[in-house]
Amino acid sequence: MKNYYHTKLVSIGLGLLLLFTTGKPTLAQNYQIERIRGNVYRFTAGNYRSVFMETDGGIVVSDPINKEAATWLKQELAKRFDKPIRYVVYSHNHPDHVYGGEVFDGEGVQFVSHQLAREDLVRTLAKTRIPNLVFEDEMVLYIDNNLVRLRYHGRNNGRGSISMLFEPAGVLHVVDWIVLGRMPYKDLQGYDIQGMIDSTQEVLNMDFDIFVGGHAEIGQKEDIKRYLSYLQTLYNSVRDGILAGKDLATLQQEIRLDDYRDLPMYEEWLPLNIKGVYRTLVDESYLLRRSDVTPSQ
Repeated sequence: MKNYYHTKLVSIGLGLLLLFTTGKPTLAQNYQIERIRGNVYRFTAGNYRSVFMETDGGIVVSDPINKEAATWLKQELAKRFDKPIRYVVYSHNHPDHVYGGEVFDGEGVQFVSHQLAREDLVRTLAKTRIPNLVFEDEMVLYIDNNLVRLRYHGRNNGRGSISMLFEPAGVLHVVDWIVLGRMPYKDLQGYDIQGMIDSTQEVLNMDFDIFVGGHAEIGQKEDIKRYLSYLQTLYNSVRDGILAGKDLATLQQEIRLDDYRDLPMYEEWLPLNIKGVYRTLVDESYLLRRSDVTPSQ
């Protein structure tokens, strides 16, 4: 990871303790805004990140994260740019990214998501601003001489998870299903490992220069290639182990992906990553119901 893309986050006292014990943004933590390239910025709230683009015609904001974070960001945008918010784009349906949307609501503000994300927010009675613009495959938001390309890549994490490409800055934003500089989250609850692999392969065919995730580090295509390699190696190792008749406990003991042991949370989360892939292959692919698979006794 190049040093000029790396950002250290600072929290103080109790805010730091709460951040790493709960994994959720807190009132006591610091928030941060940094320019990524041109008119595109990253907003950081603890372990969470979103992106916004400032133009002469107004501002495009991605995930609000929560009410407190969105309130701070809205105030900062008003002070720094004094321009109206035109679009709020939800990355997917999960509340730890899209709650707080009502903070940005107002005359002329459009809320955008994939149709599956909106459907889920409506059906689950989510307490956030419900999107009024949706799309199925792709949508382009034009604002001033800039645009944001929104694209759905299929199943990967949650419902209706999309990529956001900010142009002409060449900044790509993806939340949750691509995480650079850290292991994938714990036992992959809510993730589709096969979809993650397919979606990440699609992203690598896109034209962008800088990647900003919803968590962890900023990077480039080479960093995403390494992340994809980890996912493929993890998946293949668990699949081959099940086909060889090994149970979960054995796989967790035997699988060591040492090429990736430099990643933070490697020791703690590798067994959980294995568990998540195992669960998918057993529950969705029915590997243990195959006549050619004989579990060890």
